[in-house]
Amino acid sequence: MKKTRAINMTGILHEGFNIGILLKAINGTLEIIGGILLMILNPTRLNSIIVLLTQNELSEDPRDILANYMVKLSYQFSVNTQYFWVFYLISHGLIKLILILLLWKRKLWAYPLTIFALILFVTYQIYRYTIYHSTWLIFLTILDILIILLTFVEYKRIKNYS
Repeated sequence: MKKTRAINMTGILHEGFNIGILLKAINGTLEIIGGILLMILNPTRLNSIIVLLTQNELSEDPRDILANYMVKLSYQFSVNTQYFWVFYLISHGLIKLILILLLWKRKLWAYPLTIFALILFVTYQIYRYTIYHSTWLIFLTILDILIILLTFVEYKRIKNYS
């Protein structure tokens, strides 16, 4: 009975790992797309788009929190901010996709490398959180920590079968 339960738990963790890296692949792809879009979207264009998208909502409710927040953020978006986010999104997305491809190919050395890279991402996200207090950063950090744990379990599982 205990062996069946252990096998079942291993299977669940394996599926969790597969789902987690699939989500990371989707996230990495979206980051690359976002970085490419930011290359063509300079601060003036971004501000115009945000104003266009929020003008109806702000005409109905001038105190709309989300619309006002988006407009405020668009005015703070500078060329330096644009360059940073283009570099960050594209490099972050490429690193994720390369690591995930290596994990899908079951390259044993890619598991510790992925764990190390995700620890670096988590460290940076925690640092950014101390500055910006973004709920999104907390969500991404929790997801990355979960993926680190699942990658470690998967690494041990594959290493034991090798």
